[in-house]
Amino acid sequence: MANEIDQQTQTELEAAAFRTLVEHLRERTDVQNIDLMNLAGFCRNCLSKWYTAAASEKGLEIEYEEAREIVYGMPYGDWKNKFQKEASADQTAKFKEANPDH
Repeated sequence: MANEIDQQTQTELEAAAFRTLVEHLRERTDVQNIDLMNLAGFCRNCLSKWYTAAASEKGLEIEYEEAREIVYGMPYGDWKNKFQKEASADQTAKFKEANPDH
């Protein structure tokens, strides 16, 4: 890197990038989790699991559903009822091919 960044600043930048990603995903309710998984190999639920794991590494207990609410901006059931669509046969086939262990 051209500029040396101290650890605190790096952490703050990473946190800001995470918040921006989460906000972007909250706004893009048209993008389904299966689309994210098929294209990028992760989805909102993965972010929730990573958040929970990061909390655990710090000795904090954050339940998966709590992390989902942080990522989705609302309880997952509410998001699912409002925005989740039925996956097409093509989406499901791509998902199974790309994620055989999932």
